[in-house]
Amino acid sequence: TVRFNTDVNSALPWRFRPPRDEIRVRLGEAATAVYTARSFAEIPLTATATYNVTPAKAGLYFTKIECFCFTRQTLAPGASADMEVSFFIDPGMAKDRNLDDVTTITLSYTLFKAMGQEAVSRAGAPSRHAGQAGSSVN
Repeated sequence: TVRFNTDVNSALPWRFRPPRDEIRVRLGEAATAVYTARSFAEIPLTATATYNVTPAKAGLYFTKIECFCFTRQTLAPGASADMEVSFFIDPGMAKDRNLDDVTTITLSYTLFKAMGQEAVSRAGAPSRHAGQAGSSVN
């Protein structure tokens, strides 16, 4: 099972949601998850994403093929965008006895406003959305 977690830094007036709470994937099988972002800023803003995989010992086997986190994402005021990540879990994980207890991997993203930008959010607009709990910073 791959669980999804999303956060948005309070300086970025965006909402950011995972495709669903979790999905089941087979080892070695490519999967794609489509996240949704919406800007509540009054000016175009560019964001950058950081991520982590927990438990940390499973991170070695989690491979992203394509990811919105590889590039900056810009949204116009009020705009929404779908942002994809394609990944697979290396089948070698099944042979790693250190990971026998791992049945769930959490993929967490946090969006931050890219450096050098000023933002003015619309009154009452949400500036943070936390998805499912269960992640930690490596």
